[in-house]
Amino acid sequence: MGQTLIDKIWDSHVVYSKPGYPDAFYIDAHFIHEVTSPQAFDGLRKRNIPVFNTKRTHATADHNIPTLNQHLPIKEELSRRQVEMLTKNCKEYGIELYGMGHPFNGIVHIIGPELGITLPGMTIVCGDSHTSTHGAFGTIGFGIGTSQVEQVLATQCILQYKPKKMKIEINGKLKKGVVSKDIILYIISKITASGGTGYFVEYAGETIRNLSMEARMTICNMSIEMGARGGLIAPDEITFDYIKGRKFAPQGDDWDKALAYWKTLHSDPDAVFDKVLQFDAADIEPMITYGTNPGMGMGITKRIPSLGDIDEHDRKSFKKALDYMALEDGIPLLGKPVDYVFFGSCTNARIEDLRMVASFVKGRKKADNVQVWVIPGSKQVEKQAREEGIDTIFEAAGFQLRGPGCSACLGMNEDKIPAGKYCISTSNRNFEGRQGPGARTFLASPLTAAAAAITGKITDVREYL
Repeated sequence: MGQTLIDKIWDSHVVYSKPGYPDAFYIDAHFIHEVTSPQAFDGLRKRNIPVFNTKRTHATADHNIPTLNQHLPIKEELSRRQVEMLTKNCKEYGIELYGMGHPFNGIVHIIGPELGITLPGMTIVCGDSHTSTHGAFGTIGFGIGTSQVEQVLATQCILQYKPKKMKIEINGKLKKGVVSKDIILYIISKITASGGTGYFVEYAGETIRNLSMEARMTICNMSIEMGARGGLIAPDEITFDYIKGRKFAPQGDDWDKALAYWKTLHSDPDAVFDKVLQFDAADIEPMITYGTNPGMGMGITKRIPSLGDIDEHDRKSFKKALDYMALEDGIPLLGKPVDYVFFGSCTNARIEDLRMVASFVKGRKKADNVQVWVIPGSKQVEKQAREEGIDTIFEAAGFQLRGPGCSACLGMNEDKIPAGKYCISTSNRNFEGRQGPGARTFLASPLTAAAAAITGKITDVREYL
């Protein structure tokens, strides 16, 4: 019987296996940031243990850093302390840090791919759930807890049960105004925020193969939002073209050897998955969420479900979500005024996302009732946006282009959405308080968010294309 891509990568990284126990599993690349690493380093210090392989550990500051005045000290005390602690720990243990101001600084899941650290066939972990982003390259990437961060720092291995395997196949051509963020929000709305629990997902099909690498990263990024352990896509020529020439990518003979291996990384025709789901791209329209988890989403022209249409066991949580969002069941969202529009996060803050927004807003101005923040995913994305003149397009439209960081994706830094305000966000989570205490979040694609920025309300972007 053939192997799935998940099998091929997983099995080749098992150091030791015993029935009934988790595998001792080797990790090729370990990314760390300021939030989930301090306790792990303390654990090493108490046991007088070094970092096993500093060359396979990559550090950046992203969650707590401000996006304005990055040359000044961080104002929030907790944020400042966490970033200072990361700096101290990296210096003590000999780990290179891409801190604030470094030309390679950026969101942890964005810098790996753009620097050529992320390569097909790897295993990648980070103390952050959206490590699944790296799966777009045909890697097994997943988030880990702080105790596991210590485990990997100490041994370059982790104890992990092999997950079940799911294939999600999407075929057909996407309609006008529909992009990768809509694909993944559509899938999650169909299978729910827990539909992938216990699985690692391989995305396949004609629609996926036609996507760019940055679009694939968006889809893999949000695999965790359906409860999956992670998601991945088999590498192909689009993948190889993206990687070639990047700073830490293989070169010369090493490139040829790597490429020969990468071309073997696909599921065999007779491979068996534990579960297979199929979707038609033609059924997907621009998506938007209405509730407080990413599974509570719908097509932009649809109405919020009526309470009677919700399973009896889920009605209490459904009503709680609508109460928090100050919305009613059965109503449309089109025309709903918004207060903030946030472009950013490890989901949609790459140069392709910024180009998409700039191409839509060029020659237009934002509505008077909205504040618009554009947060590039890295210093390199910021630099490229300025070189291409995207910054001047945003400035003319009344958008504020800031420095890189996680920003208003989560209320852990100075960029917070005020209580009670509505924000259309290109990020990955719409939990209660995620963007700030009492903030109300609609998740959407960069195109849908751009339309809202111009009109000041939830808008079907197709009317403007």
